[in-house]
Amino acid sequence: MAPARMIAFMENHADECDVCQKDPDLQDEIAKIREMILPESKIPKAVRLQNEQAEAAIAVEEDEENDETEKSEEEDIYDDDDDFSEEPDLVDSEK
Repeated sequence: MAPARMIAFMENHADECDVCQKDPDLQDEIAKIREMILPESKIPKAVRLQNEQAEAAIAVEEDEENDETEKSEEEDIYDDDDDFSEEPDLVDSEK
């Protein structure tokens, strides 16, 4: 049996079988098998697009988190004004 047909057979069977419907982990297991067996080109285009969008959203969230971390680290660096007790007078007051 071709890999795509085998996956379709498993999914159809799981949808119709009373015993399979009671197994809470079965859909996750089928998804794992699908990822191992089906090459990327055989996955339906809609599913691929959905996966790409989800991955892009995760990447954006990670970038935002990294930016926030970098900003807070920069603020920590520049918050340390203990090196300067007073600013010197730049204007000569004796004139």
